[in-house]
Amino acid sequence: IMTRPKLIGIAPQLIVPDVVQTAEYYRDVLGFEIIGYFLDPPVYAMVKRDEFQIHFGKADADFEINKNAYYKKGCTDLIIWVPEIDAFYEELRSRNAIIFQEITKRVYGSREFIIQDCNGYLITVGD
Repeated sequence: IMTRPKLIGIAPQLIVPDVVQTAEYYRDVLGFEIIGYFLDPPVYAMVKRDEFQIHFGKADADFEINKNAYYKKGCTDLIIWVPEIDAFYEELRSRNAIIFQEITKRVYGSREFIIQDCNGYLITVGD
């Protein structure tokens, strides 16, 4: 009997104008660790917090970020689940993260808040 392959993670990739600035923002404000940069000057960066990774690719030219809300009103770009939502919220506030929406109880039972990163991407944080 063949064992079914196990998926162990996923890393969303966001296209950004400056991968170093973005990685440093995620480190300094959102509490991630920089895994590394690629090429010099960097065109790719990776960050992680616990076992969750986000990757950043440098845009080829000047561009306007078309966030998910561009295509669907009210939609965010990423969702992160954090059981200790209140502590995480206070941690981000203490680091001056942009709180786009305060903690709200949703009709489906989850408590969530939304932050905006340095490029305008919106991240839902849910418990």
